[in-house]
Amino acid sequence: MTDEVDETVEELSEEIILEENDEIDPIVILEQQIEELQKEKQYNTAEIANIRQRYARERNILVKFAGMNLAFNILPVVDNLEKALEIENNDSEKFIEGVNLTLKRLKITLENEGIVKIEALDAEFNPSFMEAIAAIPAPEGKNPGVVLEIIEDGYMYHDRVLRPVKVIVSEN
Repeated sequence: MTDEVDETVEELSEEIILEENDEIDPIVILEQQIEELQKEKQYNTAEIANIRQRYARERNILVKFAGMNLAFNILPVVDNLEKALEIENNDSEKFIEGVNLTLKRLKITLENEGIVKIEALDAEFNPSFMEAIAAIPAPEGKNPGVVLEIIEDGYMYHDRVLRPVKVIVSEN
């Protein structure tokens, strides 16, 4: 550290115009160093503020358009539902077939986005993924604490619970 200070003092002393009989004033040199460091600090502070503003703008854009991919993938499902509603003569077989194909396409789209159904039937009750709506006595051959019936399906979004499975659980 002292070597750096000595080098800086030498550099600054060369910049100062001195008369031959004047001596180098270390206070003047230190004041110049302080002034340069203050300017550098101001520059760095401004640069940090700019980076923060740029990050906030980019984050807002990401949040704003985060659902764009999902929306793009759901549009064909909407188109299929509209076509199903346009079926003439109320042909119920074609209507049911169209709705089933649309549901299948929607499930595939959700899976591609990382949304998967939680399988819970006959599984051990897990409060991390499940919400017990009721508990009934365990039927013969069933252990207590096992899911007997699913009231409402639950879904995971990657590794987070999007909606817990609502279940009926067996008890003693």
